[in-house]
Amino acid sequence: MDPLVWFAIASLATWLWLLLGQGFFWRTDQRLPPADEDRAAHAGGGWPRVVVVVPARDEAEVLPLSLPSLLAQDYPGEAEVILVDDGSTDGTGRVAAELAERYGATAGRRRGPTVLDRDPAESAGGDAEPAGGPAEPRAVRVGRPRGGLPLTVVSPGEPEPGWTGKLWALRHGIALARAREPEFLLLTDADIAHEPDSLRLLVAAARTHDLDLVSQMARLRVASRWERLVVPAFVYFFAQLYPFRWINRARPRATAAAGGCVLLRTETAVAAGVPEVIRRAVIDDVSLARAVRRSGGRIWLGLAERVDSIRPYPGLGELWRMVSRSAYAQLRYSPLVLAGTVAGLVVIYLVPPVALVAGAVTGNAPAAWAGGTAWAVMAGTYLPMLRYYRQPLWPAPLLPFTALLYLLMTVDSAVQHYRGRGAAWKGRTYAGNYDSRHGE
Repeated sequence: MDPLVWFAIASLATWLWLLLGQGFFWRTDQRLPPADEDRAAHAGGGWPRVVVVVPARDEAEVLPLSLPSLLAQDYPGEAEVILVDDGSTDGTGRVAAELAERYGATAGRRRGPTVLDRDPAESAGGDAEPAGGPAEPRAVRVGRPRGGLPLTVVSPGEPEPGWTGKLWALRHGIALARAREPEFLLLTDADIAHEPDSLRLLVAAARTHDLDLVSQMARLRVASRWERLVVPAFVYFFAQLYPFRWINRARPRATAAAGGCVLLRTETAVAAGVPEVIRRAVIDDVSLARAVRRSGGRIWLGLAERVDSIRPYPGLGELWRMVSRSAYAQLRYSPLVLAGTVAGLVVIYLVPPVALVAGAVTGNAPAAWAGGTAWAVMAGTYLPMLRYYRQPLWPAPLLPFTALLYLLMTVDSAVQHYRGRGAAWKGRTYAGNYDSRHGE
């Protein structure tokens, strides 16, 4: 039999298995589970205290669109926001303080933010760390303004060796938060905007379903031509790799989280040793979820309806850097895994259109039929994600081209790693012992 026919049949068989046997990854119905707000409010004597921790590095441009959405959360219990300025050079901390002042003036509040330029551990006195983790930070009491959440800005300085910048920022933010003794921590990125009821719904879901980690994959921006082509596919590929249904099962078959929005029980974070145990992780959200799962925690992950990423990726270059900075880390920096990934992408995504066109041109009907059917199944599984992103459906057949772009981004990620520029992000580069799954 013609080799092209064999490849086309192999691709079709793979797509039939992906359609039915990969946790129905292509469906987009894994949304925040229904919650009983009365139960959430009365369990434990009222709505629990929550501290929102926002690591931010050079985010002055997006903060005016994201931070006000956190300060304006309609949450019935006690809550506050801690923004950790991770060595920014664009005035991120100053912008955050100005936003809080402006927000406070608008809401008629009299008390502004607290800006802390000390290491929380130092605030507790000295460099010594007690057994079980870093010293508790000095409590910085910020009055609760009328109509919104108070803000604390902390600048911990450059990360120590062996820490990624984001996790170093989270380490300090979580240490400062624990002094408030919250039941939950909301870890959210500086480019994430929340609807006013986002925090309330997250807490209600966690309490109703007895979850230790609730994570939502924020709806990414799809405004430019390249965003429309690349972004929905990014989430589609993530769900294919980590099927949400498998993660959310009583007996999970996969583990992952989306770092832009993670509600985490404080006691679970302590039991899991977070973030110290994952301090080298480049792909910190998946590593966080695995640490929580190892400690016995229950995890839920799904698509967001009330949480959006506002970071723009107007051109292919920005999207390319976003994907390539961690793609090779996902493959554990293994050349063999890279080779297998490239071969798999070729067979699964590129063979179907090639077999259809080549078979039609040469009169090879079996190749054309198998390739065309595989391509149709592929496009069909992509339609729900396009609907979720409120996009037209006609780009679905372009998924092989988008997959080719991701293949090239992954190869480029490996090339940059071996050139010593791997996992580069905002002036920092992580290589050597830094790993996507540190702490496993």
